[in-house]
Amino acid sequence: MIVEVTEQNLRDAGYIHSEAWKQSHKSFCSMAFIEKHTADAQTDYLRDQIKQGKRLFLLVENIPVGIVSVHEGLIENLYVLPSMQNRGYGTQLLQFAIGQCSQAPTLWLLSNNESAYRLYAKHGFFKTGQVHRLNETLYECEMRRNTLNPIK
Repeated sequence: MIVEVTEQNLRDAGYIHSEAWKQSHKSFCSMAFIEKHTADAQTDYLRDQIKQGKRLFLLVENIPVGIVSVHEGLIENLYVLPSMQNRGYGTQLLQFAIGQCSQAPTLWLLSNNESAYRLYAKHGFFKTGQVHRLNETLYECEMRRNTLNPIK
């Protein structure tokens, strides 16, 4: 079941964001930087995202397992608890988020995240060529969903 995040379940969303973010960034961020991304810090971050007009959703399967946010056509914050990955939850959240978009679905992907790239490409997203360089070796690339021939 996917539900909208409210103040009542925001702490669950912050915990998921913290745990999944730490796992996905540990190979290229310092331990000091990783440790700053506590559940409390990520709960505050997500609260700010909601205040900025982003809609945040929580996937619950007996326990909260994943989150995603949507603002117009921008999909962000798609995270699944590390222990719950590779079970289809990311796909479920992505498909739900696509359905929430009021514009062509777009997202930004870290250049070193091959598993996320495969997921997004499988669901009709393509690299647009737009990039945000983060440092000498890491950048974010924009992906947009092929709305002319959507893949279900």
